[in-house]
Amino acid sequence: MPSKAIEQPDPQTLLTPRRKVTGISAVLLPYNHDQTVDWKGFESLLQRTLNAGLTPAVNMDTGYGNLIDEATRMEVLQRTRALASGEPFVGGVFVGDSVGEPFDADRYRNGIEQVQENQGMPIFFQSYGLIELPDAELVSAYQTLAGSCDEFLFFELGKVFAPFGKIYSLEVYEQLMCIPNAIGAKHSSLQRLPEWQRLELRNRVRPEFKVYTGNDLAIDMVMYGSDYLLGLSTFAPEAFAKRDSMWSAGDPRFYELNDLLQYLGAFAFRNPASAYKHSAATFLNIRGLIDSSATHPEALQRPASDVEVLQTIAADLQKFMVECN
Repeated sequence: MPSKAIEQPDPQTLLTPRRKVTGISAVLLPYNHDQTVDWKGFESLLQRTLNAGLTPAVNMDTGYGNLIDEATRMEVLQRTRALASGEPFVGGVFVGDSVGEPFDADRYRNGIEQVQENQGMPIFFQSYGLIELPDAELVSAYQTLAGSCDEFLFFELGKVFAPFGKIYSLEVYEQLMCIPNAIGAKHSSLQRLPEWQRLELRNRVRPEFKVYTGNDLAIDMVMYGSDYLLGLSTFAPEAFAKRDSMWSAGDPRFYELNDLLQYLGAFAFRNPASAYKHSAATFLNIRGLIDSSATHPEALQRPASDVEVLQTIAADLQKFMVECN
């Protein structure tokens, strides 16, 4: 029987000063203007993530995990394995289906096998077949998939990001959290209260479990005990790593850097939120880190007027990082 979660936890009781933050950063899959993948750019962004001390996550939403084909997905994993050289990374397990289709455990197992064969840790994306299951069957489905994993993460994805996403009830979340080899979950509702509820529940029931915030509009959730798996951190992994170290050291400059990164997040993840990939490509191109601001051909686009704002933020961030060093 699931425990009784506190519906309105006091955020002040969750504050955890000087905590070491675990950061997982989704890596953008950059494209060339001819709609081919920019593999050189991808490897450069992956290396920057590793150099910053963050764990890379590939084949995520930021890597167009629901849009790329099987060959691209496999090449991403293989290149990541080669470049990571034994360092940990996370790989998305995505099953594309349609409303009303049955849960396809075999396709999930195939994705899990691909990630683990390349020395990554799988994170389960949701699918229509999964989220349309009754609660008891949904939990059973996760337990079945867990049997194919050493360790895994799972997703709660708000429909602002994908129509096949779902935010689970706290009762379901607790049952999933208590699967022994589930070591963490990304929560992407873009709302603070459900995440605070999960943190309060985690602290009581399974303290070692990681609640990874996916709230790019409230990246200060790390102050309350969340870790993170963000798309926003692909814009500047070294800045996120610096911010994290400031929090663990009690450095008050944490707040200034967090505010600057949050301004970037609020701008890049405004409605429609899923267009943030174009914002990321533009920002990284402005910084000279990839050759093009092109995206996957099916990705949503931002207006050209965004460039001036992103240029200003990039300059402000560069100035702050130089002054910090």
